[in-house]
Amino acid sequence: MRYRVTHTTRYSYSYSVQMCRNQACLHPRQTPLQDCQSFTLSVEPQPADLRERTDFFGNQMTHFAIQEAHEKLIVSAVSELEIRERPERYEQADRYSWEEVRERLVKDRSLPAGDIFPFIYPSPLLPAHPELVAYGLKSFTPGRPFAQAVSDLMRRIYTEFSYSPGVTTASTPLEQVIKRKKGVCQDFAHFAIACLRSLGLAARYVSGYLETIPPPGEVKLVGADASHAWFAVYAPEIGWLDFDPTNNVKPGDQHVTVAWGRDFSDVSPLKGITIGGGKHMVMVSVDVARIS
Repeated sequence: MRYRVTHTTRYSYSYSVQMCRNQACLHPRQTPLQDCQSFTLSVEPQPADLRERTDFFGNQMTHFAIQEAHEKLIVSAVSELEIRERPERYEQADRYSWEEVRERLVKDRSLPAGDIFPFIYPSPLLPAHPELVAYGLKSFTPGRPFAQAVSDLMRRIYTEFSYSPGVTTASTPLEQVIKRKKGVCQDFAHFAIACLRSLGLAARYVSGYLETIPPPGEVKLVGADASHAWFAVYAPEIGWLDFDPTNNVKPGDQHVTVAWGRDFSDVSPLKGITIGGGKHMVMVSVDVARIS
């Protein structure tokens, strides 16, 4: 499946920003299942400085600085990419029990340690919590095939947590998500990752987009798609497997991968600092359009 993705963020300030410096994480990843064929980033006003770099996790980051007074900031990213599916990878992962996967993560020296170990331990937004192990073990019963256990954890989060926009923010502690069992895709991905890490498994946070399909007979609204988040777990010999607890699905060709990290703090789509500006309003529009 081929897509053109347009992600536009508009900031409006109550009075002029004198200068700002920002980091954008909007460039889709190149992976064995995703081919990013083009990417352009436009910024208004024109930046005085714009640079790109690759972070520790292999994500493409863009840094830019605006050194003139402005009351609006518009950042627009346009990507074209192709996505493929390989659902058989989940069946291959079930050749191992989850305990066997955990043991190999510890003992197999041939595994790519730099790509795995950062995702085994607690991270800035995902500290250890006593309830995580107990919750996870309800899915990870003795000898259970690896992908089946992860799928069951995903299903339980989908059924036991309520999707409630506005209840949480990017800074809501994991402990509050556990207590309320409410939140959005970011919260559900965070909770699943924390559970998996508490059991000694490698899990990472994935940011991206999800194509939405309008009801039969209705026209899809431009900009109605959304930024999305899910998680991935590592299976030796197979690689990273994605799971979307918000929708209880294994991501296929409707999920666009932008970046991954230990948690949201590593892959925020847009962040920065400003001098001046006062209060601000932000509007985000995402459009995921099929082009073939």
